[in-house]
Amino acid sequence: MEDKGAKQDAKRSLTSQTGPQAIVVREFEPADKAEVQRIFSEGLLEMISDTACRGLIHHPESILLYTSLTTLCFFITMCWWVIGLLPVVWLCGRYLYSMRVIHGYLEHAMSTDMGDMEKFYMNSSDSCLWVAVLEGKVVGVVAAVSQKKSGGAVELRRMSVDERFRQCGVGSALGRKVLEFAVARGCSTVVLGTTAYTQAAHRLYQRLGFQCVQITNGYDTPGARWSLLERIFYRVRYHHYSIDVKNYKSALIKQN
Repeated sequence: MEDKGAKQDAKRSLTSQTGPQAIVVREFEPADKAEVQRIFSEGLLEMISDTACRGLIHHPESILLYTSLTTLCFFITMCWWVIGLLPVVWLCGRYLYSMRVIHGYLEHAMSTDMGDMEKFYMNSSDSCLWVAVLEGKVVGVVAAVSQKKSGGAVELRRMSVDERFRQCGVGSALGRKVLEFAVARGCSTVVLGTTAYTQAAHRLYQRLGFQCVQITNGYDTPGARWSLLERIFYRVRYHHYSIDVKNYKSALIKQN
């Protein structure tokens, strides 16, 4: 894990004496595979603590359940130490099952599109995968899949930025590339979904012009087994975002 000093050094390296370094977004190449998989995996594994800890405050039904079970256990055992121990048990359970589900999701992704990115994204004009390059290093990735040949929606997928290069405009550059892809294909909207609870992720999409159109409590995460304990300890909210490409295209025309 990178310490704060390393992160600050990485951010300082973006700026030279002549100004900020340019972020280049280009199409994926086979030589990028290892770095792309590393960035994607590390970004996904960050979701474990995000889901287990930060996500708890967004699920009052889970808090109510854990409180009720703690109270019930206290009345059964009449032990005060139960009050102090069980909240720790609930958090450990959330972390354990979040880890199991997210690791299962990672395995699923690596056995499908993220295991063979060239096949899934680069062999069709209806999809593409791009990497962000900074100082010769791959620092971010994003994919787009057109849901229809023309006039339909484009789905933004697999966006992830190396932790050391966040808040440097990498995510915005990747997002704009997907929007440009949709404009070029004449598609009407770009959509995406996220289970992230970190505000930084949501602010990024909002800065790009996306609007949250729906929030779903519960998400059928690929790799989940949906046992009783998983249903108790693993809960996520799925945010659906969308942007009207026509509005984005108008903004581009005004800028030019």
